[in-house]
Amino acid sequence: MTPSRDRVSFGAVVLDDSRAEDAGALADLRADATIETIDTWAVQHEALLRALTTDESELADEAPRWAYYSWRRSLVKILGPQSFRRLRLDRNRNLVTIDEQDRLGQLRVGVVGLSSGHVIAHTLAAQGLCGELRLADFDELELSNLNRVPASVFDLGLNKAIATARRIAELDPYLSVQPWPAGLVGDSVEEFLDGLDVVIEECDSLDVKALVRQESRARQLPVVMATSDRGRIDVERFDLEPDRPLFHGLLGALDVAGLSQLSSQQKIPHVMRLVEHTGLSARAAASLLEVGQSLATWPQLAGDVTLGAGGVAEAVRRIGLAEPLSSGRVQLDVGAALDLIEEPPIPQPPVPPEEPEEKRPEDLIGIVVTAALRAPSGGNSQPWAIEAHDQSVEITLNPALTTTMDLGFRGSAVAIGAAAFNASAAVAAVGNDVMAQVDYLEPTGAEPAEQWPLRATVRFVPGNDPARAALYPALLHRETNRHFGAPTSLTDDVQEALGSAAAREGARLCLLTERAQIDSAADILATADRIRYLTPALHAEMMSELRWPGADAMDSGIDVRSLELDAGTLPVLDLLARPDVMAALAAWDAGRVLGADTRARVASSSALAVITVAGTELTDYARGGAAAEAVWVTAQDRGLSVQPISPAFLYAQSDGDFLEVSRDRATELSDLSARFGALSGVAGDAPALILRLAVTPPATVKSRRRNMNSVVRRYSDSNVSQDSPRQP
Repeated sequence: MTPSRDRVSFGAVVLDDSRAEDAGALADLRADATIETIDTWAVQHEALLRALTTDESELADEAPRWAYYSWRRSLVKILGPQSFRRLRLDRNRNLVTIDEQDRLGQLRVGVVGLSSGHVIAHTLAAQGLCGELRLADFDELELSNLNRVPASVFDLGLNKAIATARRIAELDPYLSVQPWPAGLVGDSVEEFLDGLDVVIEECDSLDVKALVRQESRARQLPVVMATSDRGRIDVERFDLEPDRPLFHGLLGALDVAGLSQLSSQQKIPHVMRLVEHTGLSARAAASLLEVGQSLATWPQLAGDVTLGAGGVAEAVRRIGLAEPLSSGRVQLDVGAALDLIEEPPIPQPPVPPEEPEEKRPEDLIGIVVTAALRAPSGGNSQPWAIEAHDQSVEITLNPALTTTMDLGFRGSAVAIGAAAFNASAAVAAVGNDVMAQVDYLEPTGAEPAEQWPLRATVRFVPGNDPARAALYPALLHRETNRHFGAPTSLTDDVQEALGSAAAREGARLCLLTERAQIDSAADILATADRIRYLTPALHAEMMSELRWPGADAMDSGIDVRSLELDAGTLPVLDLLARPDVMAALAAWDAGRVLGADTRARVASSSALAVITVAGTELTDYARGGAAAEAVWVTAQDRGLSVQPISPAFLYAQSDGDFLEVSRDRATELSDLSARFGALSGVAGDAPALILRLAVTPPATVKSRRRNMNSVVRRYSDSNVSQDSPRQP
């Protein structure tokens, strides 16, 4: 038997009024007072414009069409075929990418049996999992079918394949649907299967079930089936296993041709093995015994049928996209799952640990070391080891505390310089006629640089350093403040003080104060932050820096409370921390929102301070770190809040560096670096740090530091002189 050719009885007639032959037919339809005309094209088109990306703009100009439904006596104006599909499936996006949707739209799927199969076919069409559907069923819709078949009383007496085709045509008039209202008899099975990619089998006849599988195996077509008891999904991958036994071998050496000669009673043992009756629910098993007695046929519920349709749709999606799916059976047992229902855990706000009482040392060495430990560092990693002597303090870079962004230990060198500056300020403020002489040292050729790439030696020498001493009180209260700001212009005096602070430490300061400059910088830094999220190594390191009060040790890393996120935004961190979420966004080239917080906070700044140095050795970066700390405490001393910003490109000096930071996004990082360099005027210099300056409320919390005993190798109670330190 051949499929139904009378498309008018089951499919929409699509007309294009720009074609002469269609224009005449449309005129006749519009002239018929018994035909309803429905025109929501303008609303559809407006929604299309909102959904389209920049490279899909041509779809906006696609001419509309008219779809005529004879059984409804209705004429509907719709988008053209490409734009219709694009908008209709727009809510699939990300769960199914546009590329995947296009691939799935090429699938040709056959559905045999249109009771449960009706729901499955409609689900496949709704989800865009096929480009062609063949529907086979000889039976007519009865009232008792409406407990699970989503048809209506208007469809009673209609062939099930035709009813399904009509419902799908009303969903998508462009989808190719071909009903086979005579069902599969004789040679029609071969014609039905020819050219298909997937077969869905949902019929009641054991003979047809076996025949469909036999012919599908001969053509190496996968067969998927859903049963309505306990959500069983059955998959036979004849496309991957052409010699696989039918029904997984559950029926043994099956004589397919002989099945039709068996009586209903003789088929029962085969059916029992096929449904694996020992796994049936009690009610389903009892019902099986009542079929032909108190029950006319196997009972099914709409919820179970719908659940099975979802499982079949996922199987078809995996087959269509060549994702892993083996042969076998699985149960999606909602009843069993609901037996295990439990109360959801209620998120509890983090309980901050009690802040340990800070014991301030009273001797000069202790004061100097404590000041050094207050220095900022990337991710509050504190990449140093300190050795205290009677007349000096050595601050050595610890290479074990590096990260991917800390290229060549340049970021760590900045932290060493900041620690040395703090130590110097403490000496100048607290010592009696003592000041600090700072020497930076890199290993000689004979020494292993990987053990200590850089060392700062702070020696106590006679003299006075009033400029550094004046900054010591502000240094004790230095903090990172990530609050949103109220943009305020910096006075000339403040700008001059900041520039002088950087210059005294041998660095240069570039201030971005114009609103256009700040906004441009915000875009650049936000894009760099997005790359940091989407690069697996950078993302993992960034998330490892976060510390949750009550759950983590708080003596290093970044206290999440210091991010200054509101209660509604803080839970988003759970999503941002997931590598699988970032991997999906990276695969879609999406995630523009990932830099939104950085963009907004930078845009709320009064200025951006970019501290640069002329050289590119670690000693140069250390001097840049000292200058950055000097600018930081100077800004804070004048009422400004400060937040350091370290974009992923900050310490990259070469193409190889950009590749090391993010191999997949090296070119983009290089471009961002060049744009930021041009914007800030640092071309030729090496940026040591970027500071966001703003007017904000005080920070919620301050970052903690490791215990002195864990980073100081040796401690001496003796001082440079016998005199007690003077009070600053």
